[in-house]
Amino acid sequence: MKYAPQKPSNWCQKPLLLVIFLSLTPALLLAQEVSDHQYSSEAIQAGLAIYSRECALCHGPQGDLVSGINLRLGQFRNASSDEDLRQVISNGAAQGQMPAFNFGDQELSGVIAYIRAGFDPDGVAVRIGDPERGKALFEGKGECASCHRVNGEGPRTAPDLSSIGILRTPTNLQLNLIDPAAALLPINRPVRLVTRNEETIVGRRLNEDTYTVQLIDSQERLRSLLKSELVTYELSERPSKQSTNLTNDEVADVVGYLLTLRGME
Repeated sequence: MKYAPQKPSNWCQKPLLLVIFLSLTPALLLAQEVSDHQYSSEAIQAGLAIYSRECALCHGPQGDLVSGINLRLGQFRNASSDEDLRQVISNGAAQGQMPAFNFGDQELSGVIAYIRAGFDPDGVAVRIGDPERGKALFEGKGECASCHRVNGEGPRTAPDLSSIGILRTPTNLQLNLIDPAAALLPINRPVRLVTRNEETIVGRRLNEDTYTVQLIDSQERLRSLLKSELVTYELSERPSKQSTNLTNDEVADVVGYLLTLRGME
């Protein structure tokens, strides 16, 4: 018997009523939720004006004139989170080489928004929080570590995140948290297989060709199966985890932590 044609499946969606509701207004809900985690375009534009007036003389129009710092690329000496940047701007740094600026809260937010947008006035600026708090949330309330592996520790049932900080942008990372289905790569879709021997296998697809499929199953075992031995092959449209229940500030903290994951260097 030939295996059934691949078709998207909703077998891992839950709960059903929530899925139905989300399907009615996905664009509206996602747009509102994303906006809660990002700086506005108005803030970015205001930040451009302030940066050009107050900061560009020393840091340069591209933010790369100070040794060891590239503001446009998000490379800092002693800052990771948005709050870190606020403190540096407000208190000064490098033993007075960078003076303190008496900016108001909106002015500070504007400068940080412009930096986080990569100096692109029309770009997207994601809020980035404290990496240490983010690590605690990743391992605790967020339950990320229950599926993801980091630097050789943790399960293998979801993609390894050890180098995610250099593979994904802050915007990508944020979207993965607030709408996992929208950011899910096709190769990482959960799969459900049934063999001719009536064995049901659920796991994460790793590779596939014309004749075989490789996956890691729910017991973290690597499996390679001939498609000719399958009677059912289902790809889920959604990840096994639903969107996060973290607050806006907590999402920013987790994004801050994920950006620090740059491999075992």
